[in-house]
Amino acid sequence: MRSINPWINFNGNAEEAFTFYKSVFGGEFTKVVRFSDLASAEYPVPENEANKIMTIALPIGKHVVLMGNDVPEFMGRVNENENRSKILVSAESREEADKVFNGLSAGGDIEGPIDDSPWGTYAGMFRDKYGIEWIVEFDPNFKG
Repeated sequence: MRSINPWINFNGNAEEAFTFYKSVFGGEFTKVVRFSDLASAEYPVPENEANKIMTIALPIGKHVVLMGNDVPEFMGRVNENENRSKILVSAESREEADKVFNGLSAGGDIEGPIDDSPWGTYAGMFRDKYGIEWIVEFDPNFKG
């Protein structure tokens, strides 16, 4: 398997969330497709959905791409308070772990402060201001 890339559903604020993620991780979007880009006679798009994100991609590091989209209203709302999933960020140093943890958790709810863990890593867990759950970890024993 080459990689696993997380894909997150949003209720109309995917672009805002991804702009925030880009401010923390850096880089550039490699794909931004709006529902209006797909509109046709066979696939009509309501005006209130046209500017929403069908697909957005932000490369993080060399092998991971964070993906996301807005869920069209006809499909119902995403429950932003449920445990959708957690995204694990494996940092290359304690300093990088601190930077990512502090950046992404700003305005969110910290579930486990970043610190030395009982299992030998430096890790923390939080829900960001968009309701997405993250774990940031640095494993000094990782060989890879």
